[in-house]
Amino acid sequence: MYDTSDIKKNLKIKLDGVPFSVVDFQFVKPGKGNAFTRTKLRNMYTGAVIDRTFRSNEKLEPADMDERQMQFLFKEGDSYVFMDTSSYDQLNLSEEQLGENKWYLIDNTMVEVLFFNEKPIGVTPPTFVIMKVLRTEPGFKGDTSGGAMKPATMETGLQVTVPLFINEGETLKIDTRTGEYAERVNVKR
Repeated sequence: MYDTSDIKKNLKIKLDGVPFSVVDFQFVKPGKGNAFTRTKLRNMYTGAVIDRTFRSNEKLEPADMDERQMQFLFKEGDSYVFMDTSSYDQLNLSEEQLGENKWYLIDNTMVEVLFFNEKPIGVTPPTFVIMKVLRTEPGFKGDTSGGAMKPATMETGLQVTVPLFINEGETLKIDTRTGEYAERVNVKR
């Protein structure tokens, strides 16, 4: 069991039999009365965010989560197909289950699939992914004051802000935690 002092971002807990992940939290110690922790929790099935307040010393039940490394194979309609590399079993996840992580899935990418009670509920992509720029406006010579940036569309449809020197067809490293451009890489895919 967790105590309220154990609350931190991404902590997985179970409320009423449903897994939740801590999105944000704030410890509050009022002048009068007992301390408490105010939290924002994301329902790991639906993605809905709720506010919940826990009194000090209240016990929280840990969510029984299991992560398995799987390989993303391909997208089929609104479904994403993954394969367990040890048993070769295939698994389909919907766009709702993936959330924003769908933008970081390139064929043959290794990911961590999160299971709750043997049911898949989400995916954790690698920290950085290498993607090709599909579309971006050309940069103009001399237009470099102040670290100017421009929008770019990556091969998965992800919208990223990149420096002016980036051109279509170039390969970039994208940080999956923030969805931001990290660096240009020289990789032929």
